Amino acid sequence: MPPLAASAVAVGNFDGVHLGHAAIARRLRHAADEAGVPAVAVTFDPHPAAIVRPESAPVPLTTPARRAELLLALGLDAVLVQPADAALIGLDATAFYGLVLRDRLAAIAIVEGPDFRFGAGRAGDVELLARLAAADTARVEVVEPVLVGGEPVSSSRLRRLVAAGDVAEAASLGTAPHRATGRVVVGARRGTGLGFPTANLAEIATLLPAAGVYAARAVVAGRTHPAAVHVGSAATFDSTLMTVEVHLIGFAGDLYGHMLDVDFLARLRDTRRFSSVEDLKTQLAADVARAAAVVASPAATTAREM
Repeated sequence: MPPLAASAVAVGNFDGVHLGHAAIARRLRHAADEAGVPAVAVTFDPHPAAIVRPESAPVPLTTPARRAELLLALGLDAVLVQPADAALIGLDATAFYGLVLRDRLAAIAIVEGPDFRFGAGRAGDVELLARLAAADTARVEVVEPVLVGGEPVSSSRLRRLVAAGDVAEAASLGTAPHRATGRVVVGARRGTGLGFPTANLAEIATLLPAAGVYAARAVVAGRTHPAAVHVGSAATFDSTLMTVEVHLIGFAGDLYGHMLDVDFLARLRDTRRFSSVEDLKTQLAADVARAAAVVASPAATTAREM
């Protein structure tokens, strides 16, 4: 990337792109407009924790492409995805500031949250950042955390909610519902036999919600469909294989090989073993009806417009 002439910058992982990130984006947009420069967010791929402590690195909430899409939707001019490797992560705080913020981005305004850390060992904080920036006549603005229910909105909070299956609460703290993207592959074809054909997803790189049945929106080839999604194993058929099966309500066609985006809106029920296939079919019909109602609800429409 060629160096910029000048910019207003926010650096962070921005995983999940939640309400706290939106507050930073608003302040960044304002700072950029005041200075007449572009508003630029810098994120990383992979998460630096995957380099420093791969055994305990968090499963991402968003792919880099989705993260950029959501940040741009907040009104920023550009999102730069910085490849993260041992050399970058090993830079001390002063060197990181000089290479990324001063030399490459010519930052004249920098907007961060109070817990921002940078450089090897996360040794740099907003106080050091402000001192380094002042030497370059750049300014640093600190945006306080967004509190919901008395607790800061954070990527780790969203991650806990999604992992527990509370996708509706996660969506209320994010700027969009939690999304999983995968490629449609051949499955066991049980759904077709039951009257509810499903698209089985593979190659999913982000965190999946807890096992259960969910109301969702599925997007394929630019078209959106209401969907009922099963995450987990097919206990009724004695299967222990964990799968993600998406029934696109009202859809007919071949999806094999296509990439499918699934936006999780609400959890409908736990997975469970049914005493008969007929009982399962009755429950699936109820699941599909509930999922269609959730997707058609005003709350889901608002989430689509975020």
